[in-house]
Amino acid sequence: MPAENDTMRALIQQSRGGPRDLTLSHDRPRPTTPGPSEYLIRVGAAGVNFADVMQTRGTYGGGPQAPYVAGFEAAGEIVAVGADVDNPIPVGTHVIGAGPGAFAEYMAMPAAGVLTVPSGWSDAEALGLVLNWATALAALRPLGEIKSGDVVLIHAAAGGVGQAAVRIARHYGARVIATASLAKHDIVASLGADLVLNVDRPDLAAEIIRRTAGVELVLESVGKKTFQTSLSVTKPFIGRVVVFGAASGEASLTTHDLVFSHQVQVKGLHIGALAAAAPSIYRGLLDEIQELIEQGVYAPGAPHVHPLSDGPAVLQEGSPPNARRQPSAASQV
Repeated sequence: MPAENDTMRALIQQSRGGPRDLTLSHDRPRPTTPGPSEYLIRVGAAGVNFADVMQTRGTYGGGPQAPYVAGFEAAGEIVAVGADVDNPIPVGTHVIGAGPGAFAEYMAMPAAGVLTVPSGWSDAEALGLVLNWATALAALRPLGEIKSGDVVLIHAAAGGVGQAAVRIARHYGARVIATASLAKHDIVASLGADLVLNVDRPDLAAEIIRRTAGVELVLESVGKKTFQTSLSVTKPFIGRVVVFGAASGEASLTTHDLVFSHQVQVKGLHIGALAAAAPSIYRGLLDEIQELIEQGVYAPGAPHVHPLSDGPAVLQEGSPPNARRQPSAASQV
C-alpha cells in the first residue's frame, strides 16, 4: 500500500443486527499515528472469535456503539511506536495482540498486551495466543489455582479456549475430563484429555461423579446447558468454578444455592477486564505463554484463512472456534 494513501479497507459493523450488517469499506480513514501507549500495526491476520459474533449483536458487555471497525485480535507488523511505550519493540517486528478495530488493514494496538510472533511462525499461526491461550491460562492458574493431581472439568473442550485449556492442564499435571459434541471427541482426545464425554448426555453429572468422585476445578463457558452440572460435580469448599462465558444462555446462581446446595468457589473471568484491572497478572500470563511456547506446549496452529471480504459470511455461518480471517490485500504481505 503506498505510504501516501490515507485510507484503508476495513469491516464496519453498522448496527446491532448481527453479522449481516457487517460491511466492507474501501475508504476508511487509515490511522497514521499510534496513541502514547500503543503500537500502530499493519495487520497481517485477524482472529475470528465468538466474542466477535456477540459484539455484532450488541450482547458483548462494554462493546462499542455502531458503526465501528469490528474485530478484537490481530497479528501484524509494527509500523510506528507510541511516545510512552516502555521498552518498545522495534518497528518491523511482527506481534500479536488485542484491541478494537482488528478487522482492518491497520490498527492501533495497546502496547501492554502484545507478544512477539514466535520465530518461524506466520501471523495467522500466532492467532489465539493473547485471547484463547491467555483466557485458558488465567482460568487454570491465577484463578483456578490448578495443582498437579487435580481433576479438571473443561466444557466446550473443542473450542479455541477449550483446546488450549486441555493442553495447559495436562502440562501442569492435572487429570482432564472434557465435554464436547460427539463429532469432536477425536479432536479433544488427541490433545491429551483423559476422558471425553458427550455434553448432551442426560446423566452427565452422575457420570462425572462416578468417574471422579468430584472435581477440583471446572472451566465453565457454556452457561445454561452445563452450569448446574458444573456446580454439582465440584468438590464442596475446596472446588473452584471459573466462569468465562455463557454460549448456551445465561444461568443463575443464588446466595441460597451457595450456602445450602453448592458450597463452591465461583470466579468470573473476562480477559480484557483482567488486563485492565490487574495488568501485572496479565503480563505474567503473557510471559508464561512465551515459556509454554519455548517448552513446546503451544505449537503453531493450522488456521482456516479467509479474505477480508469474506468476514461477514464467516461470522454469520458461525465459523469454527479456530477459524481465522486474513486480509487478502497483497500489500499487507
